[in-house]
Amino acid sequence: MKKILTAAIAATTFAGAALAGGHGGTADLGEPIVVRKMMMGQMGKAMGHLAAMAKGETAYDARVADAAFRTMASVALGFGSQFPEGSETGMETRASAAIWSDRDGFDAAVAKLLADATVAIDAAPADAAAFGPVFGAVASNCSSCHETYRLPRS
Repeated sequence: MKKILTAAIAATTFAGAALAGGHGGTADLGEPIVVRKMMMGQMGKAMGHLAAMAKGETAYDARVADAAFRTMASVALGFGSQFPEGSETGMETRASAAIWSDRDGFDAAVAKLLADATVAIDAAPADAAAFGPVFGAVASNCSSCHETYRLPRS
């Protein structure tokens, strides 16, 4: 029950943040490419906070880590649904065709991110030493997914 409540709170938090994310109310939230770009923007911001702490650029803050991991979990909850058939191209998407040709692999990668982010939330690392391993597990999801399912910048 705790995990479901945590996910619901995180999803609600994410939805509000995404809608207020600097799009001035002009984003077409019915367009999957727009939504997934907004979701990845939130993921990137969360990862930026976590990476800064992991590198020692900022002091470790358990509350910031928790909020960032919750954001990542909330993004993962609905991320896979933002890649329906027909959204492979357009709007300068960097989504690789591998998402659609290896849908099971992509869905597994998203599920692994959600699982690892949930483990990080549940671990509630109190200090930088405890934070390192859970951050590493979550961060490895990002890089492996990007290598396989995201096109390089052109």
